[in-house]
Amino acid sequence: MGLKCQAIRRASLFILSTSLFCLLIACTENGTPPQLENHTYSNTPAIIRCEAGSRPGLAGAIDGKSPVDGIRYMVRTPSNYDATVTHPLLMVYAPAGQSRWASERLTGLTTAATGAGFVVAYADHKQLNPATVEQLGTIPGLIAKEWCVDESRVSVTGHSDGGTASLMLAVLDKTKKVPAVIAPSAAGVTGKDLEAFQCRSPIPVMIMHSKHDSLFPDWGAQTSAWWAGCNHCDVTKTKTIEGGCRIYQGCASGGATLYCEGTGSHRDWPNLNRMMLEFFTHPEKFQ
Repeated sequence: MGLKCQAIRRASLFILSTSLFCLLIACTENGTPPQLENHTYSNTPAIIRCEAGSRPGLAGAIDGKSPVDGIRYMVRTPSNYDATVTHPLLMVYAPAGQSRWASERLTGLTTAATGAGFVVAYADHKQLNPATVEQLGTIPGLIAKEWCVDESRVSVTGHSDGGTASLMLAVLDKTKKVPAVIAPSAAGVTGKDLEAFQCRSPIPVMIMHSKHDSLFPDWGAQTSAWWAGCNHCDVTKTKTIEGGCRIYQGCASGGATLYCEGTGSHRDWPNLNRMMLEFFTHPEKFQ
């Protein structure tokens, strides 16, 4: 598959390096999950609902759900989860060599995301190739069979290999309709890699990458420029906002494109959770 395989496999060549995450964050499996927040549900008639009893998934922190060809995942819901109201789904993919629990600790998304009304899912890492990305892309559909989530509102993120998976989901033919919004962090994909793919319909994209990432230097700037072109933005005009982020101007409707450049190392998760959740919820505010 040429560049298409290279774009997915390259980051996985660094498993030994990125596995040093284990030295920086607790590697004990399971344990006490982060706090789950209440969500303030709207009572507007426009809310899409699931039939009572049609989704058997439980409220709370559900660990180790059904494996998908060896990929296990876990689910977190708002603490006051209403199984009759459709929720947006936030899918988080793990760095190379990392478990779903380690990814949850690294990103720190659970508490704020459940408070914002998301059902959140974390998947274990599996060495990347196109088939693996396709497997990862089936998890939202499996979750929708158990929890009341809207498959048209799937946001995906992840760090390093997880960022690569998040990005590639949006371009591979078999998975590009799975995510509605993507926010890859420190992804192992270059602009040249993406030239092997045809542009899809506009999609909100938030690229997060550190200018001090020595493993994948400047790759975030390259991929954000590619997405800006695909989203019909003016690639010569950007607007600077907080968090070291730049919004491309003149993008097509539904194609908000951000490049957020951090100052940490490759292993550092960006301090952008609040902005990222706002981007997932209201991407139109970033155009």
